[in-house]
Amino acid sequence: MEKKFDPSLKIFELLQFGEYGDVNPSVCDSATFTFMQAKTMMDTFQGEAEGCFLYSRHWNPSNKYLADALAAMEGTESAWVTASGMAAITCSILQICSSGDHIICSLTTYGGTFAFLYNYVKKFNIEVSFVDITNLESVRKAIRSNTKMIYTESMTNPLLQISDIPALAKMAGEHHIKLVVDNTFTPMIVAPATLGAHVVVYSMTKFINGKNDCVAGAICASKEFIDSLSDVNSGTAMLLGPALDPLRSSGILKNMHTLHIRMKQHSKNAMYLAEKFKEYGIKIKYPGLQEDKGYDTLIRIMNPEFGFGGLIAIDLLTSEKAAKLMEMMEKEGVGYLAVSLGYFKTLFSNSGKSTSSEVPEEIQREMGLSEGLVRFSVGLDNDIESTWQKIKNCLDKL
Repeated sequence: MEKKFDPSLKIFELLQFGEYGDVNPSVCDSATFTFMQAKTMMDTFQGEAEGCFLYSRHWNPSNKYLADALAAMEGTESAWVTASGMAAITCSILQICSSGDHIICSLTTYGGTFAFLYNYVKKFNIEVSFVDITNLESVRKAIRSNTKMIYTESMTNPLLQISDIPALAKMAGEHHIKLVVDNTFTPMIVAPATLGAHVVVYSMTKFINGKNDCVAGAICASKEFIDSLSDVNSGTAMLLGPALDPLRSSGILKNMHTLHIRMKQHSKNAMYLAEKFKEYGIKIKYPGLQEDKGYDTLIRIMNPEFGFGGLIAIDLLTSEKAAKLMEMMEKEGVGYLAVSLGYFKTLFSNSGKSTSSEVPEEIQREMGLSEGLVRFSVGLDNDIESTWQKIKNCLDKL
């Protein structure tokens, strides 16, 4: 049996050390870099001087170390790091699409991405069709002669739908369209580039960094695409300037080496809670449950070693009931009523009133987002049984 692509092994095999033999690469806090010959500076401006650095908005050694580790993890030729996940998403979209182009996007997607594609790109005369990404026929029907991109998330936010990346990649290839996949929810679990995606984007704020102490993003793709992004004359990332601070790059790089351990524990705990919610009789959404609509697709594309992910969602039908449960859980010590995910403590929020609040209510209903949906980012609890007892105590009081 052919062994699946192992992202953790690729990171482990990457040899990176500082100029003095430091086991952790040194942090470079220079904004600009000197040259001994004027011609080398000119060549660097044109992207023709390998290993030379010009200005930290363009490249910085610390950012390059992190980018190389990300490319190794994703199985891409290159990567670029940004100051936020939204910077990674918007730069990728604007690098690919121009005025008059058309994008197909999953209707269920992160609120910030939805707002950018639903509201913001209109000023550039870029059209967007939102579709049920799990219905391949509806995706196919949405393709036009000017379609330049299919945009989706491996596991969609917040409904945890699973995108059939190989099928979408095949469709994109047949029509010379770029497939861009946000893999924020499923690092290591899914490797979209190895399944045919052209560009993979991340909010590294979440699982990759894992500490909620910084905001950062990443773009993983071919060398050609990353070079185009960082071109001094026409590169979207270079010209819009969402540069990540090198100190933050250094911290994220170190955290990546524990990502495989963390994803396994997040997944283990999420599966435990999902099964307990199911037993309790709460409507539960988790792709690791066999009855889930995305289960078969995820099984086919995932690296099973890392589990089904750390996100679960329950439906309490009303926002009032959701609010009451979340307030009780915070007081009980389950975790924090907070947005975001991938933290070592459990986080929970009412998606329709928080991370998906940019989506108009009628579209929330169209995508099947209940006003009582509570999304959990399950933490790294060592005693998840105790955590469940706290949650159950709160449910019993509803």
